Amino acid sequence: MSTLPQQKLDEVRSIFEAFLKKRNKRQTPERFAVLEEIYQTEDHVDADELYVRLKQDGTRVSRATVYNTLELLMECDLVVRHQFGKNQAKYERAYSYWQHDHLICMDCNELFEFCDPRLQSIQEMVADIYEFDIKHHSLNMYGHCIREDCPNRAEAEETTEGAPAEEA
Repeated sequence: MSTLPQQKLDEVRSIFEAFLKKRNKRQTPERFAVLEEIYQTEDHVDADELYVRLKQDGTRVSRATVYNTLELLMECDLVVRHQFGKNQAKYERAYSYWQHDHLICMDCNELFEFCDPRLQSIQEMVADIYEFDIKHHSLNMYGHCIREDCPNRAEAEETTEGAPAEEA
């Protein structure tokens, strides 16, 4: 959990309120609880994790409300969804947060965020070449972390060591 400045939380609440009003959607406490839970964490969370956290906090919310609210939050650009493999979407806050990219370990599923200004330069160059107004991008790199403490590293090494060598 992180402590988000109240001003930022008020700002995203205000954006969501305006979005819901424009779409003639109800402004329910449950919808705002989903918004606040996402904005109070720095983690990438899936809908079920979010549901469990809200239930543990005593929020009366259904899974359907969590999923539907996530869709609304994506429509108004307050939340972004990532598909990091394994058929499970992860969500993270998006409003006024720095553009970043991801490294995903295929063994332990650890997720590392990084930011490299050179990617921003490439994005700007591509936008100029193709006369395209890029709003954001998503870059996910998959591989194997080489950390000694990778919990699944030994399993992965055993699997690859016993495998026959690939033919050229």
